Amino acid sequence: MSTPSGAPAAGDPRRWMVLAVICTAYLMLTLDATVMNLALPSAQTALHFSDTDKQWVVTAYALCYGSLLLFSGRLTDLVGRKETFIVGLAGFAAASAVGGAAHSFAMLVAARACQGVFAALLAPTALSLLSTTFTDPGERGKAFGVFGAVAASGGGLGLLLGGALTSALNWRWCMYVNLVFAAFSLIAGSSLLTRQPRTGARMDVPGVVVVSGGMLCLVYGFSQAATHSWGTPSTWGFLVAGGVLVVLFSFWQRRAQHPLLPPRVVLDRNRGGSYIAALVTGAGMFGVLLFLIYYMQTGLGYSAIRSGLALLPMVAVTAVASNVGNIRLMPRFGPRPLITAGMLVNAGGLAWLTRIGPDSAYASTILGPTMVVGLGMGMIFAAALRTGTSGVLPQDAGIASAAINTGQQLGGAIGTALLNTIAAGATADYLSGHARGRPGPALFHLATIHGYTRVFWWCAGIFAFGAVISGALLRSGPLPVPGPPSPKPATEPEKVRS
Repeated sequence: MSTPSGAPAAGDPRRWMVLAVICTAYLMLTLDATVMNLALPSAQTALHFSDTDKQWVVTAYALCYGSLLLFSGRLTDLVGRKETFIVGLAGFAAASAVGGAAHSFAMLVAARACQGVFAALLAPTALSLLSTTFTDPGERGKAFGVFGAVAASGGGLGLLLGGALTSALNWRWCMYVNLVFAAFSLIAGSSLLTRQPRTGARMDVPGVVVVSGGMLCLVYGFSQAATHSWGTPSTWGFLVAGGVLVVLFSFWQRRAQHPLLPPRVVLDRNRGGSYIAALVTGAGMFGVLLFLIYYMQTGLGYSAIRSGLALLPMVAVTAVASNVGNIRLMPRFGPRPLITAGMLVNAGGLAWLTRIGPDSAYASTILGPTMVVGLGMGMIFAAALRTGTSGVLPQDAGIASAAINTGQQLGGAIGTALLNTIAAGATADYLSGHARGRPGPALFHLATIHGYTRVFWWCAGIFAFGAVISGALLRSGPLPVPGPPSPKPATEPEKVRS
């Protein structure tokens, strides 16, 4: 017997194997983001492309992933979760194999773009499979605890794995490693998942065109701001165009007969709050996962693998906090205190991290703050992922999952642009204020660390802002216990809970 999700029904022990399959597939996606960042310098040397071209290895993936998430989430509801899960896995694995075997820059960028397409298909499918497979409140807490730990710690694990692979083998294995994860998920998923019945979802073609174009413009605009300037036409022009398209999309969703992102999904206070929490977290965590790595490698001389090992305590705390939050705290208190407190904890950890200096010791300066941030991340992910898919109709599970992934992706793009600009400006200001004549290497080193410190202060402010927004938007109390799912889509507009 199977559930409408296409997975084994409650009481069937195979559903825990489904959880293992889902988490393995999602771990592959979260690892890939940071693994490739570590592989880029070696890939650049091997394939002989410039620093200007290097950004496209990241941007090609981000453009396809960010612009296609909502379309893919609705496609999951329309076609079926097993089908989209298998296609997403197979496509991502094939693109990874091509990228690993790339003999030119163009081949690598094309492979990264294809990875982004299939990642956009796979990410919302994995989360919607989880939300529709585990409906018992107790089991749901355990399942989301494990999934939240994977989602929150995947970036840190990617740094460790990427460092090990580039040090022991070469950059190509940072792509080939995806084949191991995909092979397990494909083999196990093909036998465990079954076809789901039709949910009644419909495709909103005009909505797809408008929102995909809007997300494409926004992600590209922010990527240009990160590498060029906010004042260039390729930055502000695309950002303005993206903003206009997103506004048009929101108006269209209220008029469309079968909206791509139904207002009933995002206007629920809990779900809407969780999507904003994902956006804030995506922006703020960029400061930890990128600038802290820069500091450890360029400031303290750590190797790639040592940098990854330095973040293992943070990963461990995140995993524990996510599970405790989902199993023990969410059923009693709901998402509001967990997400709000997690944001505040992150703000405190990042403020603590501003104590870094040119000769800081790991145990006294880095270990404590990163473990605090791990605690905060576990609390946020424990609640946000579960809340973002809570209470939706079966035909909306995929699009609700895509909405939370979209928030995280857009937040990362904003964080990349904003924090890079802040770091560069703070570094330049330090040099102009302290240089007496031509600045030497020691002054450049101090100026760079000053830039990192400024970034950590801004990240602390981002999370403090997220705490205020989360506290205001999220409803107090536990999440409502889901009732029997409706087999048909709603025919009349639903009242928005306030």
